[in-house]
Amino acid sequence: MDLKLKDKVVIVTGGGKGIGEGFSLSLAREGAIPVIFSRSSITDEFKKKIEAITTNYDFYQIDLCNTDEIKPLVDKVAKTRGGIYGIVNNAGVNDNKAIETTSWQDFEKSIHGNLTHYYEVVRSALPYLKESKGSIVNISSKTALTGQGKTSAYAAAKGGILGLTREWAVAFIHYDIRVNAIVVSECFTPLYANWIKTFGDEAHQKARLKVITDKIPLENRMTTPEEIGDTGVFVLSPKSSHTTGQWIFVDGGYVHLDRALV
Repeated sequence: MDLKLKDKVVIVTGGGKGIGEGFSLSLAREGAIPVIFSRSSITDEFKKKIEAITTNYDFYQIDLCNTDEIKPLVDKVAKTRGGIYGIVNNAGVNDNKAIETTSWQDFEKSIHGNLTHYYEVVRSALPYLKESKGSIVNISSKTALTGQGKTSAYAAAKGGILGLTREWAVAFIHYDIRVNAIVVSECFTPLYANWIKTFGDEAHQKARLKVITDKIPLENRMTTPEEIGDTGVFVLSPKSSHTTGQWIFVDGGYVHLDRALV
């Protein structure tokens, strides 16, 4: 299927690894132009993957917590590339800020690191999205809906992302800008792999992973970044032209299906 994304410019925050990498590679395969914003430098491994598909992409190293740096960079992208079609708001981290041990100052710092840049990237890109009648995909998390325990700040940020998704879908409806969210449950990203390593040796890691995957109804396995990227890119694309304000669950049934299935 041709998703009608050829030569469309899409900013992907955190687009060089994990879920962001899944989006960047899927966009590249569709002929879009991924523009990656990342705090970390681009890795040789990622560069090899994307350049096996295309060399028509851009990478900018930016700490999105430095909010005032976002608009100048978005403007630069629009000027360099002749506009912006889409935004994938993805960057963030589950920093496990439990209420018992987190001051309000650290709570606000976590909210800033996981939510504020979603707002500022879209605010900065809005004039260009109006021109292109573009599309936005926000990455959220099951923690916004199920809770997780010991991660109050992250859950609050991810809940905020779902709220902004619905708000922006309404606010931008007369500009023909669509806004949707992908809700992620258990996806095996590099950050997730590092968390699993905290459980000890390889045997303990496998045991902990099995506890988790046994609770995922479809195939008892983790969701892959590629699966999230492929679904998200379809939703971002003009082929999904009448979909807006939706929270889409790419999770093997983790949130909604009866656990008696597993």
